Amino acid sequence: MTGVQTVWLDNPPVNAVNSVIIDTLWDAFENLSDETRVVVLRGKGERAFSAGADIAGFQGADADSERPGGIQPVADLVENAPVPVVAAVHGYCLGGGLEIALACDVRVAHVDAQLGFPEVNLGLLPGGGGTQRAPRLIGAGRTAWLVMSGERIPARQAEAWGLVEFVVDDLDAGIERVAGRLAGQSPHALREIKKLLRETRDERSDEQEVGAFVRCLQSEDGQEGVAAFLEKREPRWTGR
Repeated sequence: MTGVQTVWLDNPPVNAVNSVIIDTLWDAFENLSDETRVVVLRGKGERAFSAGADIAGFQGADADSERPGGIQPVADLVENAPVPVVAAVHGYCLGGGLEIALACDVRVAHVDAQLGFPEVNLGLLPGGGGTQRAPRLIGAGRTAWLVMSGERIPARQAEAWGLVEFVVDDLDAGIERVAGRLAGQSPHALREIKKLLRETRDERSDEQEVGAFVRCLQSEDGQEGVAAFLEKREPRWTGR
C-alpha cells in the first residue's frame, strides 16, 4: 500500500520485547520518511504480536546507549509519532507487547488474539505505560481487573471493552482496510488531528480545536480538499 510503512517486531518465537526490538522501534520512528503516511506495527511469525518483555534480554542491554531503555520511552515515541500508527495484533499480545499496542492510534486484532497484563503473576505490574493508557480506553474497573487478575481476554471481548477497535478474520485484509483508508487521507489533516487528540486527551480545549481547524482550512491540503469536493474529483494531497 502506498504510504504505509510496516515495522516488524521480530524476536522468535513470541517476539518478546528485548533491546533489539526496542532499537528497531527507535530506528523506525526516528527516521520516518516523508512518504510515510501510516505506520503498521506487526509481530513476526504465527504465534504472537508480542508475548511481553524479555526480562533477561534487558539485562544485556547496552549501558552506553544514548537512547533511554525500557518499554515506556519507546511507547511514548510511538504515541508521539506525527503519523497514525496501527497495531496489527495476532496471537498473544501481553504485558509489554500490549503496552506498545496501546501506544498506537488504532488496534486491529485477528480473531485468535489474546490480550492481557500477566505481570502480577510475577509479583510485578505493567511498567511501560499500561496502567496509564488502558484506563483511558476501557475505564478504571476493567483496567483494574486486567492488571490485578493477570487474566487474558479474547479478541472479541477486547473489542467489546474498547481495548481494540477492529476484530477481523483476515489480518492482512484488515490492515489494508484500516491502514489503507488512513493513508488515503490528507497527511496534513492527520497530523493536526493526532496532535489535537493527544494534547486534549485529558482536558477539553475548544480553542485548540478551532486553531487546528483554521490551520487545516488554510493549508494546501485543506484548499485542495474543498476544491476537489466542489469539482467532484479525488483530491491530490501534498501534505502541506
